[in-house]
Amino acid sequence: MATKSLGSIDFALIQEKVASQFKDLDPKDPSSWPPFPRYALFLAVTAGVVVALWFVWLSGSDEVLQQEQEKEGKLRIDYKAKLTKAVNLDVLKKQREQVQQYVTQLEKQLPSKAEMDALLSDINQAGLGRSLQFDLFRPGQVAVKDYYAELPITIRVVGRYHDIGAFASDIANLSRIVTLNNLSIVPRTDGNLVLDSTAKTFRYLDQNEVAAQSKSAGKGGKK
Repeated sequence: MATKSLGSIDFALIQEKVASQFKDLDPKDPSSWPPFPRYALFLAVTAGVVVALWFVWLSGSDEVLQQEQEKEGKLRIDYKAKLTKAVNLDVLKKQREQVQQYVTQLEKQLPSKAEMDALLSDINQAGLGRSLQFDLFRPGQVAVKDYYAELPITIRVVGRYHDIGAFASDIANLSRIVTLNNLSIVPRTDGNLVLDSTAKTFRYLDQNEVAAQSKSAGKGGKK
């Protein structure tokens, strides 16, 4: 009986009835449409909304994904840098110790305030020991820096060429740091040379001077 029922269905007639419902539709009033066109429009609008929301969601997800990928790249770089430091930690500690030892050695070459007079005497003796004549030996104004003080000394010595060269070498070999700057050598009529220069020596600041310098720097920063 089911077979006869199915065989008696006129699909052509059904198709014709459905197609007839799509004729002469008023696009301004979908509510007046027959059931099939109305349901078809509802399904089409629903599908369009779902597809639009799907693409909007995918677009937002793509931006989030890209941001997370960039963050991952930065984290990887940071991780590699920290891993390198961790692997080389012992080497870095040794390098730090070497730098600290080097700084300590340099600080030992800087005289204290109490030792400055002795250093000035050493510079003077270096010239006299080479039979040079001092026409000028004038310490200038002390310039206080962040961690040290600089003392310029204007000097003018007269002597022979080799003696002046030996004097410059003796200054370089002093146990304390002394530099010769703005060198000017002029010959005299008697065969001697005149050396004009600014010798600069340095000393480290005592605790009171360091505190005063830090206080002064703090006031300057507040301004």
